[in-house]
Amino acid sequence: MSPSPSTNVLARLGAGVWGLWDQLRHIAAVVGTVLLVSIRPRYWVAAVRKAFAMQVLYIGIEPLWFVGVAAVFVGISVVVQLSFWSGMAGQSQMVGPLLVTVIARELGPVLINLIVIVRSGSAMTTELGVLQINGQVRALEKQRCDPFLHMVVPRVLGMAVSTFCLTIVFIIVAFASGYLFAAWMGKGSRDLFLFVDSVARALQFKDVVDILVKSILPALVASACCCIGGLGVRGSDTEIPQATQRALTWSMAGLFVISAAVSVLTYL
Repeated sequence: MSPSPSTNVLARLGAGVWGLWDQLRHIAAVVGTVLLVSIRPRYWVAAVRKAFAMQVLYIGIEPLWFVGVAAVFVGISVVVQLSFWSGMAGQSQMVGPLLVTVIARELGPVLINLIVIVRSGSAMTTELGVLQINGQVRALEKQRCDPFLHMVVPRVLGMAVSTFCLTIVFIIVAFASGYLFAAWMGKGSRDLFLFVDSVARALQFKDVVDILVKSILPALVASACCCIGGLGVRGSDTEIPQATQRALTWSMAGLFVISAAVSVLTYL
């Protein structure tokens, strides 16, 4: 007797749920292991330190110009509009809280994570996939070197540190460019100290926590997904594009889920 269509649907649904759960456990295990290893100095040998520095250079320093340009345009558009409309409504004192909420707490971490995932996540997955196919992972194992320590740890930590630093740069440049443009156009206050004081007063401890969590945690998840995808390539190089696509999908999903969850918890 063949199974009914409803049984097939339930079976596929169950398999999908278990597959999702296994992937989440795998990601959590990678992130947890990386964080545990990172606080033990004996694992920071010269090769790991060099790999970590290279990741920070590639992920966090090379795209600074692009992040700066994006921050200028975002700052001009957001700061000018908020200054103008709050002034029109007679609520100029709300500029600081609105800027902190829109740019620092929400837009900055999400946009920087998107830039890092698209620019560096795909390259990370492809690079590890090529190393896996070329046998360099096995070569490390033969040399009694832990591939996880030399390949995964520097990339995961490098992406997390770089994303946080780029987020801070983005926020500062967006605020500065927005203030300068608004003052030049006469759409906001030209008093720099008043602007800085308004933003500083609006910045609360929960905002700092939001920026930390929303910039670092999605980066940890995304880099773990990219490492899992790249090192999971077992056949030919034709598997690399599919692995990269899956890694980016998981990274994007993790970013939006984490950002939404943190925002909900913040406003509860």
